[in-house]
Amino acid sequence: MYCVSAPHSIEDLIKKSRFIGVITPCQTEHDALQAISQLHTEHAHATHIAFAYRIQSSEGIRYRFHDAGEPSGTAGKPIYQHLEGKDLINVLVAVIRYFGGVKLGAGGLTRAYGNTAGTVIESAAITDYIAMTTLHLTLDYQQLQAFEYHLKKQAGVILQQDFVEQVHITVELPQSNADSLLQSVNGQRF
Repeated sequence: MYCVSAPHSIEDLIKKSRFIGVITPCQTEHDALQAISQLHTEHAHATHIAFAYRIQSSEGIRYRFHDAGEPSGTAGKPIYQHLEGKDLINVLVAVIRYFGGVKLGAGGLTRAYGNTAGTVIESAAITDYIAMTTLHLTLDYQQLQAFEYHLKKQAGVILQQDFVEQVHITVELPQSNADSLLQSVNGQRF
């Protein structure tokens, strides 16, 4: 699976209609819905804002596509097919259309939305998807500095620290590195 590292957009003119393709990384469905809402604000005068997203969640891959008033299956589904075909995850692709006065027909719409989605995906910064996990740990104060060093070696980051009798720490790191980190904590090997 793959994901995108940064938002990106492209623009195309097809038979006088302006098509803007936007790709945005999203970690949750809530992120995707917020990004869609932002696009509606930024492009308030757009004729259509069709989109598709694929998000990895604890229940599996969650996806949605929307035609935004275009004939059924001519906008959202062609966008989604590019996401699925490229095995992209945690991403939203939207295609904004400003109608130019020339009707494209069902086939023309499908090609226009699909090609715009394909172009924005091809021009985006695509990286390998790395499944992350969150761990909650309790450490003694004298372990903290060595733990932070080991966490960094495992490509992890500290999300939260609470300093009480012991240090309660929440970290995020690649799922593939979690066992090594836990073994280090349990064996106190830093």
